[in-house]
Amino acid sequence: MNKHTFLLEIGLEEMPARFVSASIRQLTAKVDSWLHDHQLAFESIHAYATPRRLAVLVKGLAEKQGDKEEEVRGPAKKIALDQEGNWTKAAQGFSRGQGVDVADLYFQEIKGEEYVFVKKFTEGRQTTALLPEIKEVVTGLQFPKNMKWGSHQLRYVRPIKWIVAMFGKDVIPFEITGVETAVRTLGHRFLGKQIELAHADDYAEALLREFVLPDPEERKAAIRSQIQHIADAEGWNIPIDEGLLEEVTNLVEYPTALYGQFDERFLNVPEDVLITSMREHQRYFPVKDKAGNLLPYFVTVRNGDHRHLENVQKGNEKVLRARLADAEFFYHEDLKQPLENGLKRLETIVYHEELGSIGDKVRRIKELAQQLGELAGLPNEQLEYVRRAAELCKADLVTQMVYEFPELEGKMGEEYARKSGEAPEVATAIYEHYLPKQSGDPVPATDIGAVVSIADKLDTVVSSFGIGQIPTGSQDPHGLRRQAAGIVQIFLDRNWKVDMLKVVDQAIKLCEKKGLLKRGQEDIRNDLVEFLKLRIKNLLQERGVQYDVIDAVLNTDIGNVQALVQKAQFLMERHSEEEFKHAVEAFSRVTNIAKKTSDPSRAVSEALLQKKEERELQRVTEEISGVMPELLTKGEIAAAYEELKRLTPVIHDYFDNIMVMAEDAEVKANRLAQMTETSRLILVFADFQAIVFHSEVESS
Repeated sequence: MNKHTFLLEIGLEEMPARFVSASIRQLTAKVDSWLHDHQLAFESIHAYATPRRLAVLVKGLAEKQGDKEEEVRGPAKKIALDQEGNWTKAAQGFSRGQGVDVADLYFQEIKGEEYVFVKKFTEGRQTTALLPEIKEVVTGLQFPKNMKWGSHQLRYVRPIKWIVAMFGKDVIPFEITGVETAVRTLGHRFLGKQIELAHADDYAEALLREFVLPDPEERKAAIRSQIQHIADAEGWNIPIDEGLLEEVTNLVEYPTALYGQFDERFLNVPEDVLITSMREHQRYFPVKDKAGNLLPYFVTVRNGDHRHLENVQKGNEKVLRARLADAEFFYHEDLKQPLENGLKRLETIVYHEELGSIGDKVRRIKELAQQLGELAGLPNEQLEYVRRAAELCKADLVTQMVYEFPELEGKMGEEYARKSGEAPEVATAIYEHYLPKQSGDPVPATDIGAVVSIADKLDTVVSSFGIGQIPTGSQDPHGLRRQAAGIVQIFLDRNWKVDMLKVVDQAIKLCEKKGLLKRGQEDIRNDLVEFLKLRIKNLLQERGVQYDVIDAVLNTDIGNVQALVQKAQFLMERHSEEEFKHAVEAFSRVTNIAKKTSDPSRAVSEALLQKKEERELQRVTEEISGVMPELLTKGEIAAAYEELKRLTPVIHDYFDNIMVMAEDAEVKANRLAQMTETSRLILVFADFQAIVFHSEVESS
């Protein structure tokens, strides 16, 4: 069977850079799925994308679908034939439906009963007949934001200007918004010209001749290489922010890197301000010396060739000069008053219409941080720093610099706090309280920063849940999942002996005291526990913990996050041990039968313990109860498990000699109470019933 290359290119007005990568991944996936759904064999798909085009090149696409011969089962013989042996209407209908004559029907036995069968041959359709239907892939692409143009009903990321659809040398005909497919594509907007493709295989080379490098990975590699060449030539260190590199890659079709410079006086402005201004406003890469000090230079990437670079350099320097002058002005204006002067203005900024101003939020953060600091056992001096950092943590939101660059929140608070004479510990905590901002970010390095960070994030989550704003599906406008994940990460990082759920309870009570809750406290707490469990589950999955171990530890108290994660890791290590399986069997028997009690609050009566096995179980359970929980709190997981493991032979001995469901109702109730008490102890460590061993998985 012959094979050809299929090219599909969607030519557009310039797309926002942030849409390009996701859009080409989506197009590639949809084309791949479409080809598989239509049973068209191919060798590979290569993706191309620039601001003006999304394209896929399918190599080795078969000329037609493969022919199919399949055996189709029809009705049972007793239904297909009447008493005289003639074909019934059911058999005749089956043959018509399969496009064959009744003479082609035959019988075959399956599990002792005969059925009608037919061999059906379906000739594969030609690829050129199927490919026009790929139009549905183009019109079915989804984008974060869409637009309409002209009188067309299609909503799309940007107006479609041209479409190339070629199978080898042939055009695949279809039309979208009045644009018909053709062999014509366009080169660089200013340097290139229109291209008539003779063959789909010519695509990348033809575009390169017209100053378009269509492969985004090649374009990114070229930018990286050019930046490194400048760094090597000048003896500089040019750190490459991968997010910025991705954005720049999607802003240009033919990249050429160049550098410019700015007045050294601007180096008196904090480095983060300069870098943010260069990156966010101009998409420039900052330049540093080998020691990591910022230099008065920048690197930019032009969408064009090397001609007249000096003019491009001067133009970029002029624009950046104005940007940095603005940043310098904001910085010096902000320094004219101490940071705490911004606190009054926080009262006028609405945090949420149902939750008050940012000033109200700061007071809640301060109170909750004080409570958490005390629970964490911080000394008085650090508690004073906690109170001050919490008080000032949002003050930089009203500065001119943060108004211009919201991403500098916290950074400018730290800078202005230092300049205002605040303690270094307070200044650091103001910055740290925003950490971690996203997955992969570091957590606060200091106890003070960690306390204020948790207080801030917990207030956000609890108050939102309190008014019924709970994330659903992909909707999470206030980033509550990220905030909750940050809380879990910080508790895991700090070596505090603090129950996370106690702090959650404190936050709920504080919101209740402020009159913010629109729901019952118990409902809010239950929702929060489940929400936090999902964050812990994600964390454990990232660490490679298997699903049954995750369930086993999450079905227990999640207040001690450190112990919970350590227990998960410990159970993973023991999972394949035979002795561990023996212990899990014992623990599971107890927790399983404990579910049958009708009165879980009933206490064990020692007077009703008739046999030595009952008394031995009670004695060992009480001994372990006095030791194991403390070991878990200290993080001594192995020692805690060794204590719990003492129950294994006692439990097996118990069930060998004791019938829990005794005929005497009082004895039965007492034994169930004993099972409940022992089960509670076991569940302090883990829900061992959730653990699945490989043999169980294989047999199921």
